Amino acid sequence: METLVSRYLTAAGGMVLAALFLVAPGVAAQDVEERFPGVSLGLLYEGRTQPVVAIQPFTAVSGDDGVASRAENIVARDLRHSNRFRVLDSIPSAFTRGGEVDYALWDELGADWLVTGRIEGSGSGSILTLEVHDVIYRERRDQARFPLPGPGSPDFRMAAHIASDAVVQWVFDEPGIAATRILFSRRMEDGSQDLWAVDADGENLHRVTRDRPGEEGYALALSPAWSPDGRRVAYTSYQDGLPRIYEMNLETGERKRVPTPQPGDYITPEYFPDGERLIFAVNSGRQSGLFTYNLAQDCCFERVTGGRWEDISPSMAPDGRRLAFNSNRLGVGAPQIYRMELGSGGQPAIVSPYVYNRPGYYTSPEWSPRGDRIAYHGRIEQRGRHHILVSEVDRRGRVVQLTREGNNEDPSWAPDGRHLVYVGERNWGRGLFIVDVETGATRTLVSGMVARMPAWSPSLAPRFAADAQDQDR
Repeated sequence: METLVSRYLTAAGGMVLAALFLVAPGVAAQDVEERFPGVSLGLLYEGRTQPVVAIQPFTAVSGDDGVASRAENIVARDLRHSNRFRVLDSIPSAFTRGGEVDYALWDELGADWLVTGRIEGSGSGSILTLEVHDVIYRERRDQARFPLPGPGSPDFRMAAHIASDAVVQWVFDEPGIAATRILFSRRMEDGSQDLWAVDADGENLHRVTRDRPGEEGYALALSPAWSPDGRRVAYTSYQDGLPRIYEMNLETGERKRVPTPQPGDYITPEYFPDGERLIFAVNSGRQSGLFTYNLAQDCCFERVTGGRWEDISPSMAPDGRRLAFNSNRLGVGAPQIYRMELGSGGQPAIVSPYVYNRPGYYTSPEWSPRGDRIAYHGRIEQRGRHHILVSEVDRRGRVVQLTREGNNEDPSWAPDGRHLVYVGERNWGRGLFIVDVETGATRTLVSGMVARMPAWSPSLAPRFAADAQDQDR
């Protein structure tokens, strides 16, 4: 009998390709009920009117006008990708002149918000002064100065992303997603898999790990997880022949392996919100279960769950007290999603839409940064396409299906708790997609590659701000 962990290992290593069956892109309500009993097809929220934002062309008080234009283009693209604004694309020349803001003119153009920016200085010493104006109330809402590295620096785009997220924070009092990155396992033509990273706007694609091949001849790096501070990543690697968990410092490249006090396969790591502990699965027959290890103290290997079944893919709620995971403990041959309170002694409760005699297949849970939802992928048929589902924990377990076409797997939440990245397969190939659960807007992040197991970072703004301060000292 195929086990959960063997499914994880073979699928992740690219040894077995499952047969996929086409599903019509138009899905009727009764079809959704047939595929996923008790699941609603649609968005988590009703559509909302998006405010209109205008971006006045950035100016360069001194230095290169090209730098101002480049920063402006990045900010404009980021605000579109936030799915919170409708960005005005073409602005008449009468509206682009500098000086005092003429709120009446911008109101006439239909703008609710106005973003202005100016660059002072040149090279690595330039500063972007960004302002957000409330056109309706005719007042400046907020402003800040953002250091910009030289235009040739690899950190230039990230600096502009940080400014973009400030706009979202000022207007909505919620975090943005521009200053983030997504890690994923990429399968190459020789069968090896290393971790790659890409910015949330699809730029700056680069390789992160270069693990040496294990005994089976493949270098396999899988299931990445970000530390809360965005400086480290935990993942599963086969470089020692068996699946083991490593933590890598993204700034120095230094790595350390999590100890293995008992035999078994060590897979699917996840950080606790404190960033000091890991929780992961160990598969070793009757000793299988979820375990924790304290990285900061380099000790304390402790069991969380265990039994004759297999529990894998743990995901922590932001409060650090609730856990979601994947398990075959029902004994029906298909995994389900569970959640439980840590330390309460209570029994895990099923989250996925299980129906007797129709067990379905549900896996890869991830708890929302807001703590109110759990995303995962699943199917109800023995064969068929997977779709992205979201269980609303605080709404009596209401389940919503987010995808309708293709095969869709491995969702991961953005730090704003409203965007998800996932693996998608379409007629033209595989890639990573991002969906906004409030509007349904979907965009392709990367395409033309076999990407698996994406993990969305926390905001990297604090990390880059701290690094900039260290460089100034």
